[in-house]
Amino acid sequence: MYTGQWLVSGDITVPIGVLLDPLSLLMLTIVTVICFLVQIYSIGYMAGDPGFSGYYAFMSLFAWAMISLTLSPTLLQLYVFWELVGLSSYLLIGFWFEKFSAGEAGKKAFVMTRLGDVAFFLGLLVLLISLGNLNISEINSPVVTEKMPSALITLSALLIFGGVIGKSAQFPLMTWLPDAMEGPTPVSALLHSATMVAAGVYLFARIFPFFSLSPTAMTVCLAVGTLSMLMASTMAMVSRDIKQVWAYSTISQLGFMIMGLGAGSYFSGVFHLTTHAGFKALLFLCAGVFIHAHDTNDMFEISQRGGRTLKTPMICMTIAAAALSGIPPFSGFFSKEAILGALAGLENPLWVWAGLLGAFLTAYYTFRLIFIILFPKSTESPAAGGHHDHENGGYRVMSWPLITLAAITVILGFGQGALEGFLAFGQSHEGGHHSWLLYTALGMTGFGVLLAWLEFGRRSASQTGFAERIPALRHLFAERWYMDRFYRWFLDRIIYKGISETCMNNDNRVIDGGVDGLARGTVGTGRMLARLHLGMIQYKLMVMFAVVFLLALYFLF
Repeated sequence: MYTGQWLVSGDITVPIGVLLDPLSLLMLTIVTVICFLVQIYSIGYMAGDPGFSGYYAFMSLFAWAMISLTLSPTLLQLYVFWELVGLSSYLLIGFWFEKFSAGEAGKKAFVMTRLGDVAFFLGLLVLLISLGNLNISEINSPVVTEKMPSALITLSALLIFGGVIGKSAQFPLMTWLPDAMEGPTPVSALLHSATMVAAGVYLFARIFPFFSLSPTAMTVCLAVGTLSMLMASTMAMVSRDIKQVWAYSTISQLGFMIMGLGAGSYFSGVFHLTTHAGFKALLFLCAGVFIHAHDTNDMFEISQRGGRTLKTPMICMTIAAAALSGIPPFSGFFSKEAILGALAGLENPLWVWAGLLGAFLTAYYTFRLIFIILFPKSTESPAAGGHHDHENGGYRVMSWPLITLAAITVILGFGQGALEGFLAFGQSHEGGHHSWLLYTALGMTGFGVLLAWLEFGRRSASQTGFAERIPALRHLFAERWYMDRFYRWFLDRIIYKGISETCMNNDNRVIDGGVDGLARGTVGTGRMLARLHLGMIQYKLMVMFAVVFLLALYFLF
């Protein structure tokens, strides 16, 4: 760790520096590799866009902010770049600002993540008041934190986790991420794999020893991750938008990571963060090729327009889908098994069964999308400017990052032992020792793939899922469990109405009441004083002057 003075005020010194340890080096590798591949891909994807230069400027800012966040040795420095990551995501999500929906999505992401950032900031204040500094090495030291009361440890951990919830789109601040798909697809690939949402999980892992001091905070993290994972999976089951399906899967997989960390397994959470970065970037970049070729996000329309004829993205997306579903020997299988093993080590078996249910749902909605594109029920001629126009340099530029990420997805899982030795951090509850769990997880995954095949892949399939056949359930999932409606109701009826009524009452009772009250008081005082007089002022003045005149005559003469 290298630090120097940043700000000095009296006895207070705020350091700035660089922290190089196994976790930061791992995250630095993830960010730089994914950013490099996305930047290359963007050459083909953004070719001809009038905002090409601005796009690369914002992407570079995004990458720099995330790299700086990764290397921060103090939570204050991390918080500064945390906010810069949020600003960069706002600029990129709303990059095509001429579209109303893109502008609204950018504002929604910015506002919802700021709610979590407020909690994060309050957590930093609690730590600063309790410990006197925000150095990560000291926060992670039991010798330093043992002087903190357990209640303050829990409070600060939960407040900091509020920042994780906002940044990593966990319940209840999860609805901004699907709307963030309004930005260019390479932005989505970077945002969902190596930056922004990954920053939340990285923060959790960065101060994992501090979180582990509070069993209450760890249980809350575990519960939030589980709920987010299951809810996002159900939303993905009914979506037609290819990018939104992968967005929901991101929320779900981030929930898996938080479940692993919340279960006390540092390695499983970080390992899944690593593998997820590779296959999730691949999924979005493949989706970008389909969208670029067929000018639609609707997976059914992509299928009808011959999406499966794009061989390279189709093969690469299938590989990434297998990794997302946890199918061996792809990378996602190893990291997801590590998380399930950590959950199996907990006393309450509900956690591991929730994880197994998540494995089934993930395989189902993932291969639902794959089978829809692979097995169209009807076809139409490609529109002018279809994918045939992309069999050129731009298409080849976009293909090379796909092939590279596909290779990473295939081989990364086999580096589990090396990565665990590299991180070499703390004690974890890994899951390779539960043979029943391995077979059960594979069975749940296989059942999910089979059900998706029966409903969407086979020749006689209706391509209508079991959840879509129940209108109430379909509407519930499509409306994101009515969370956006609740937020709108809460804002309109509670916040906006409450503020407007408070302002109206203040105007009527305080401002108008003060002015009107002063006037009424003046009138009332005048009327009260008027009762002391009979109204014969001239007569009384004449009498007064006469009395004065007579008294003067008396004393003078």
